[in-house]
Amino acid sequence: MSIAKVYSRAQAGIDAPLITIEAHVSNGLPSITVVGLPETVVRESRDRVRAAILSSGFEFPPRRLTINLAPADLPKEGARFDLPIALAILLVTGQIPGDPAAQAQWVAGMECVGELSLDGGVRGVRGALSAALGAREAGRSLFLPAANAEEATVVRGAQVAAVPHLRALVAQAAGQQSLPWLAARPPERTDPAAAGDLADVRGQPRAKRALALVAAGAHNLLLIGPPGAGKSMLAQRLPGILPPMTEAEAIEAARIASASSSGFTVADFGQRRFRHPHHSASAVALIGGGSTPRPGEISLAHHGVLFLDELPEFDRRVLEALREPLENGFITISRAAQQVEFPARFQLIAAMNPSPQGEEVHSLAAQRYRARISGPLLDRIDLQLELPRVAAADLHPDGAPEVRSAEIRAQVATARARMVARQGKPNAVLMPSELNAVAALAPADAALLHRALDQLKLSARARDRILKVARTIADFDGKPAIDTAALTEALGYRALDRLFSPS
Repeated sequence: MSIAKVYSRAQAGIDAPLITIEAHVSNGLPSITVVGLPETVVRESRDRVRAAILSSGFEFPPRRLTINLAPADLPKEGARFDLPIALAILLVTGQIPGDPAAQAQWVAGMECVGELSLDGGVRGVRGALSAALGAREAGRSLFLPAANAEEATVVRGAQVAAVPHLRALVAQAAGQQSLPWLAARPPERTDPAAAGDLADVRGQPRAKRALALVAAGAHNLLLIGPPGAGKSMLAQRLPGILPPMTEAEAIEAARIASASSSGFTVADFGQRRFRHPHHSASAVALIGGGSTPRPGEISLAHHGVLFLDELPEFDRRVLEALREPLENGFITISRAAQQVEFPARFQLIAAMNPSPQGEEVHSLAAQRYRARISGPLLDRIDLQLELPRVAAADLHPDGAPEVRSAEIRAQVATARARMVARQGKPNAVLMPSELNAVAALAPADAALLHRALDQLKLSARARDRILKVARTIADFDGKPAIDTAALTEALGYRALDRLFSPS
């Protein structure tokens, strides 16, 4: 044949669009040309593929080879196309023995990805999990590197085989051997409290109550208090009381990790991520980006927790970049050649001292310190809580026993189940029309809310978030509707707005 086609998968954000690799051989000076908007790493595949084919005992044709990666307008990056390019070259030059019709049928029902080493071995690639999902939806089998095999088995219903060497894939195409299909094995989920127990935090009962509400309703939280008050310990224990991830949530979070530079670890499947970037992080590190867009911390924390300690120490432009994803639950990164969207439905837990000195200081320096947090960003934080210094009596080892994470986790799960049964989602992500239907107030409570909004000079967005928190309080306490106590408590979690006002 003069043209051969092999299917593969690219990486665009967390998606894996289908790529058709076409190989054409013709008379002319020996050369190999790769077209279809390939980046540098893809163009370098010519040398890797040539060496891998020769090292595997095949011939590299002394003719003119043209490799087309379709669609041509989609940028192609990475070494993931080495394996399908090599297979297409061997097919088009007739070096694979067997029935051509049977081979054509086999190629039409399979996809493959993988980087080739110079000796023909197959190395792992990013985004194998998304490739397995795409192949399953297309009704094709997927041949991928052995290094990605365990990752791909997370996808139920995908027909996946691990390829250790180029020769093994050629033998499969020739019908000389059959690579075994890997069974789907979603991993066991570990105890969410393994990262720490709330009982380790001494005192701070109001903060623990707020943390439970945050977990139940998927809200954001700002903790302000002196050093040693327990802000970081509380934040680190939030994943341990969050409800279990659904399989769809776990798959989506795993796809993001698989597309990142650090990759996906199967042991983390189904675990809520806890991301804790340093305050020196750049905007690209936090929200994602780069010449080839990669997910940032907000996406790596998808369906998990993003903890920003020492919040005012972050660059102001970095913090302002959080405003849209906090509102929308995703981030869109635009480049000249492409536009990539990453999910970013995370829970923001921020912590800060009341002043640069660490203590509550009513001075111009303290006001400037707090003014580093803009009003629009503060507007998007549902609960704001001031933590007192831990009393010495609370630190005594013989004191009253502290509430444990397991107990709080059970209450959180019950409250979240009420929300899902009523509206199919946690309260924090309710749209205004949905909120009005589930957060109706009695006339006296509505008047109370209006007075509080006027006195604290809060926005309409803050009003909606107060109602969402009040609805969560009612759900957590098992109440069918928002009452005065729930509304008053929700308003109490916005009392810190006065500290950030210019007056």
